This record gives sequence, C-alpha cells and structure tokens, in this order.
Amino acid sequence: MADKAPVITVKNLYKIYVLGEEKVRALNGVSFEILPGEFCAIVGTSGSGKSTLLNMLAGLEAPTHGEIIIKGEHIENKSENQLVKFRREHIGFIFQAYNLLPSMTAIENVALPLSFRGVDRKTRMARADRLMDLVGLQKYKKHRPNQMSGGQQQRVGMARALVMAPDIIFADEPTGNLDSVTSEEMMHLMQNVVRKKGQTLVMVTHDNHLASYADKVIRIQDGKIKSITTGEELRKKLEAEVAL
Repeated sequence: MADKAPVITVKNLYKIYVLGEEKVRALNGVSFEILPGEFCAIVGTSGSGKSTLLNMLAGLEAPTHGEIIIKGEHIENKSENQLVKFRREHIGFIFQAYNLLPSMTAIENVALPLSFRGVDRKTRMARADRLMDLVGLQKYKKHRPNQMSGGQQQRVGMARALVMAPDIIFADEPTGNLDSVTSEEMMHLMQNVVRKKGQTLVMVTHDNHLASYADKVIRIQDGKIKSITTGEELRKKLEAEVAL
C-alpha cells in the first residue's frame, strides 16, 4: 500500500461552533492520510470530535477551515448537489441503527440503493444475492428485518453499503447495538470483505478493542489527533494491559 497515493487527505481541519459568547472547537487542526484499501479506525471518547470528523469526511457537514481531498477532489468546496452526486458514486455507509425498511425482505433492502440509480430489477437482485452470500446470510434472503437478530440486520446493512461498489465505506459505531460476541464477528466480516474487494473502510468507534482490528488507528481527543498507530500496535498494548 505504501506506493499508492492517499484516497483521503485531510489538511489542517477545523470545526468551530459558536454557542452564545463561547467558541467550541470540535476539531482543532486535524491532518492525516488514508491509503486505498486501508481499514482505518478513528477512536475517541464521547465528545472527542470523532463523529464530527466522520460527518465532514462524508460531506455531511462543512469544515470551518481546512481541506478534505477524497479521490483527488476537494469536497469542502462542493455544493450540496455535487456532494450528493459524489456520495452516490463513491461512498457507502454502515450505521449503528440498521435503517432497514420493515416492509421489505433482506435481499430487497440490499438491492434498494440500486433502484435509485435506475438499475433494472434482474441486475439489482442478482447483485444483492451475491452480497447476501458474501456476508453469510444465504438462508435469510427472504426474511424481513423483524425476523432477524441484530447481528443479522447489521450484516444486511453492510451488504447494502457494498451494493453500489463504493470506493470508501464510512461506518459510525457499526457494532454499537450488538453484543460483544456479535461485534467480534462483525469486525472479522468487515475486515475480510473490504480486503476481498479492495475497498477503503473508515470506522468511528469509542472501543479500543474494536479499533485494534484496523490497519491504522487515529486516536482523537479534544478535537486533536493524539496518536496515529497500527491496529497491531494497539492490540499488543491491550494484551500487555490485560497481562498486568
């Protein structure tokens, strides 16, 4: 990966909210790069600025100052219509809330984003079918969300994020509603799927253990980057703490 140009470059990023007389710096001069095919975890406690950062990377919130370059394009300068088009072409989302439509089967939920792009039904369902297999839900294609566990619904959410073949997937606390065993399964799945498909995954989490699955771990505190390490380094640190 070292010889590849970054797929995401963030330069001197600030987000300042004005609350009455007070200025709150949600992000305070953040800079980093993420390479194509990299699994990157942005980790921090509640209020650290990590969700604000993810929203800005996804073009859902505008920075006060700084640059966000994704696939060679400056997204901080784009209009709302340009951002909608950019997200549709390049970005997939996995949410903490599964956001599945209860009236649709699992496979129909996965195929849904393709219908917004005008893809014919046969092609939509064939692609959704392959992705349901990829996330290990071969037997649940015709199930509705209320017939599935939280972990299964989150897998459907992941398949839906992948169906548009995005270059980048943003995941906001994707295992927040899952128990620890199911969270582990989800992390392994996310690791394997993005590696198979060569996609870039950016995940926000408050959980160090989940962050340790990533290739790169960006730790954020009080709106600033505290450290950038590898998942392996974090894993070794956590193992050493357990051993004490």
